[in-house]
Amino acid sequence: MEKILLVDDHTIIRTGLKILMGSDLKNYSFDDAENGESALEHVKKTEYALLVLDVNIPGTDTFDLASELLALQPDLKILVFSMNEENIYAKKFFKMGVKGYVRKDEPAEEIKKAFFTVLNNRKYISKSFSECLAETMFDKKSDNPFERLSPRQFEITQYLMQGKSISDICNKMNLHSSTVSTQKNRIFEKLKVTSLVELYSMKKMHGEA
Repeated sequence: MEKILLVDDHTIIRTGLKILMGSDLKNYSFDDAENGESALEHVKKTEYALLVLDVNIPGTDTFDLASELLALQPDLKILVFSMNEENIYAKKFFKMGVKGYVRKDEPAEEIKKAFFTVLNNRKYISKSFSECLAETMFDKKSDNPFERLSPRQFEITQYLMQGKSISDICNKMNLHSSTVSTQKNRIFEKLKVTSLVELYSMKKMHGEA
């Protein structure tokens, strides 16, 4: 029996995917990993037909994780399953070699379509992201600057745009205040902004507000 590895720090997400896909994938069994370290240990021991990967996993840089996973199993089919915006993250993951990117808030049938597409060794690209790529082909402007941010930095940026304080962000992400402050400074450096007002203006300019 072939296996699928679900990598997500939320038990409810992993359980929900098993319930959603179980009846359609009766010839597959599911393994769980709640963090990057566990995912790597599984992939070192088992060859998977599919690996489903969340973007925001505490203590894990999922870009680095995806790279390590593909180094261990170059033919591994990875489907990113996340709430993060596709136009920020999907392009990076596709360049790395993942097979698909589907948002968690898509209808059940679309999520199933993503699973089956990737399992059949084809790329899954959502309609909205394909339209975004089409627009980019005719856009002479430089790449979206927010693509320079890591998943953690982009999540911090989102909270900053929501008016969250450093202490609020620390509590939500389970990080030390010095870590959040350092990441905030790096975000400003990468985006070449000096204030939250400039950061908000940049997000609005690139359609991220």
